[in-house]
Amino acid sequence: MLENNVPSLERQAMTNRIPSARRIPFDAPWAWLAAGWRDMWRVPHISLAYGLAVATVAGAMILELARHGALSLFLPLSGGFLLIGPLLAVGLYDTSRRLARGENPTLSQVLSAGFRARGQLGFFSVVLLFVFLVWLQLAFLLLMLFLGTTSLPPPSAFVHELLFTPRGLGLLIVGTLVGSALAAAVYAISAFAIPILLRHEMDAVTAARTSVVTVHANPKPSLLWAGLIAMIIIAGFAMLLVGLVLAFPLIGHATWHAYADVFAQSEEPVESTQT
Repeated sequence: MLENNVPSLERQAMTNRIPSARRIPFDAPWAWLAAGWRDMWRVPHISLAYGLAVATVAGAMILELARHGALSLFLPLSGGFLLIGPLLAVGLYDTSRRLARGENPTLSQVLSAGFRARGQLGFFSVVLLFVFLVWLQLAFLLLMLFLGTTSLPPPSAFVHELLFTPRGLGLLIVGTLVGSALAAAVYAISAFAIPILLRHEMDAVTAARTSVVTVHANPKPSLLWAGLIAMIIIAGFAMLLVGLVLAFPLIGHATWHAYADVFAQSEEPVESTQT
């Protein structure tokens, strides 16, 4: 009986072991994007459906803001989207993971990926959602401090106020600094943590610490990767949300390849993760 359990115990030890990151070249993120692009078109029915769902939710959010005369909140909300984006892309990580293992993923497997994660993915998700709510509260606070009002101006007046008045410029500068600092912190803890939790059975704190150490050990490629993510997602929003249909799955697939490259992870079939 004990001998029969040895292989499974070895697999469990390998699964629980903290992955060891390696140093990567500065231009590695371009290879991740290329790999993500290939994955996206290997399973377009999954990737584009995912992107369409995200774009639809973003469009519904804009319509709801317009209905309540609060379109001025679109900017902080779109910034918050970057904070919780890694959480929304769990299914895309799992898709690329299955493709690397030679599987043919189905939409049902992708949608249930987060529920089957070995690690404390749920707890980490709550942390990201909490940070998102903190960012929204900070955005409201900055609006009140700089504009001196509890009601939001219409978008046309808000843009003029933001760009051509001293208090608007102050709001823009301080808001950008605060948002950038918060985004940098979230990026450091989540850049690799969610793929780690999807692949390894460990606590969320260890995964976040591993992500921070990895980003710190690879500052230049990490900075390039963060910039590429921001530019691609912003371009997706700028293209009347249509670009999100391609931008979001591209980043999601590429993020898994970033994890696999940095931690030199190979994907071998494991029976316990089959659905």
